[in-house]
Amino acid sequence: MRLEDSPGGERVAKAKKAPLLLSAMALFAAAQLCGQSNPRASARSLETLRLEEAVDYALKHYPAVAAALEQTNRARSGVALTRTAYLPQVNAIYQAGRATQNQVAGIFLPSAIAPSVEGPVQPYAATNFWNTQAGALLSWEPFDFGLHRATVEQARSLERKSDAGVELTRLQVAAAAGGYFLSLVSLEQTVTAAQANVRRWEAFGQAVHVLVENELRPGVEASRADAEEAAARTQLYQAQAVAQQARALLAALLGTAPGTIQIESSLLLTLPPVDSLPSTPASAHPLALDARASVEQGRAQQHVLDRTDYPRVFLASEVFGRGSGANPDGTPAGGVRGLGLSRGNWLAGISVVFPSPFDFSALRDQKRMAQAQERSQEAKYEQTLEDLNGQIGVAQAGLTAALQIAKNTPFELTAARQAETQARARYQSGLTNLVEVAEAESLLAQAERDDAVAHVSVWQALFNLAVAQGNLEPFLEVLRSGNRKAVGSRQ
Repeated sequence: MRLEDSPGGERVAKAKKAPLLLSAMALFAAAQLCGQSNPRASARSLETLRLEEAVDYALKHYPAVAAALEQTNRARSGVALTRTAYLPQVNAIYQAGRATQNQVAGIFLPSAIAPSVEGPVQPYAATNFWNTQAGALLSWEPFDFGLHRATVEQARSLERKSDAGVELTRLQVAAAAGGYFLSLVSLEQTVTAAQANVRRWEAFGQAVHVLVENELRPGVEASRADAEEAAARTQLYQAQAVAQQARALLAALLGTAPGTIQIESSLLLTLPPVDSLPSTPASAHPLALDARASVEQGRAQQHVLDRTDYPRVFLASEVFGRGSGANPDGTPAGGVRGLGLSRGNWLAGISVVFPSPFDFSALRDQKRMAQAQERSQEAKYEQTLEDLNGQIGVAQAGLTAALQIAKNTPFELTAARQAETQARARYQSGLTNLVEVAEAESLLAQAERDDAVAHVSVWQALFNLAVAQGNLEPFLEVLRSGNRKAVGSRQ
C-alpha cells in the first residue's frame, strides 16, 4: 500500500508539496522585483536588521523614492514658474548692421522673414551704410479674468499629484521591504522545522536498521526508512533554497549582497497586539489621494479652458532709439555715421487681444474633452475607494484567520507529538508497521511547520492590514515599542 493511499496519506502528500508551493511563490516575487531592481545595488555591509530598520533603510536608499521626490521638486518649481506670469515683462534689444536702403511705397502683412525698413521712398541706390537701433519694451497684463490664477492652480494640482505619488511610492517600497523580511523570517522557521524532521528520521532510521539486522523486521522497512529520510532531506533542501531566494530578494531591495543580510526576528516569534492599528478610512490611502489628485488636476485644466475665451488686456510702454548712415534726402552720410543712436522715441498704450472667433469651436471641443476626462477620473476614484475597502476587508479577515491558526497550532503540535511517540512505541513493540510511523512523522513535521510560522503569520497579517490601510507608521511603532521593551527586560 502506498503512503498516499493510507489513512491520512492525503495530508502527507500535501505536506510534501508545501515547499514546492513556497518555491513557486518566491520565484514569482523574484520576477516582480526584477522589473524594479535597484540599479545602484552594491555590496554594502549591513548590521543585523530588525523589520522596522529594514523598512527605514529601504525608504532612504531605494532609487524610486529619490526619483519621486525629484518629481515633486520639479512640480514645486513649476508652480513658482507659473506665478511669474503676474510680473511685468521687460525685453531689451540692441542691433547694428550695414545694408542698402531701397524702398517702395506700400503696406505689407507682418512677416518674420523680411526685415523692416524705414524712411521716405528714394530713387534706387545700391550704396550701403550703417544702421543701428536699441530699445526696451515693458509689457504687463493688469487683469486677466482669472486666467493666471487658474494656471497657477493647475500647476499646484500637478504638485499635489506629485506629492501623492511620493507617498504611494514610499508605501510600495516599504510594503516590499517588510513583505520580503517577513517572508524570510517565515521561511527560516520552516527550515528549522525541516531540520528537526531530518534529525528524527536519522535517529529512527538507525533504530530500524538495527531491527532489520537482527531479523526482527523485514528488509523492506529499512529501505522505506531510508526513503523517508531522503524525502525529509529533499524537503529541507527545498526550504533552504526558497529561504536563500527570499534573502536575495531582500538584499536586492536594500542594495546589498545576500551574504551580508542578517535579520533579528525574536519579536516576530511572539504574538503582536492585534488591536494596535487605528482605523484608517480608505480615502486617506496614498492610492486614493493619488486618484483624487488626478480628479483635481482635470478640474484645474477645465478651469483654465473656461478662462481662455476672454479678451487679453496688456499695458505696454517702449523706449527706443535709432541711427542711420543716410541723410534725409537718401544720400549716404559716409564714414561710421549710423553706428550711434541719433533719434530717440517713446510710446505707451493699451492693447486688447480678442480671441479668434474661429477658435471657439475648437475650444468648445477641448472643454468637452476636459469634462469627460474629469468624469472618468472621478469614476476611477470611486472605484479606487471600493477596491481599497475590499482590500481592507480581506486583510482584516486574514488577520482573524491568522489569530485563530496561531491559537490552534499548539494543540495540533501537542497531538502530533503524542501520536508520533505512540506510533514509535507501537512500532518498537511490533504492533504496527512503518507506514503508521511515517504518517505520524509527516503529521508531526507539518504541525511543527504550522506552529513555527503561526506567530510570524499573525505579524504578516497585521502588516498586510497596515498596507491595505495605507499607513505603516502605527505598525512600525508597535515594532519599535516591542523592541524597546525587550532591550529593557534584558538589561
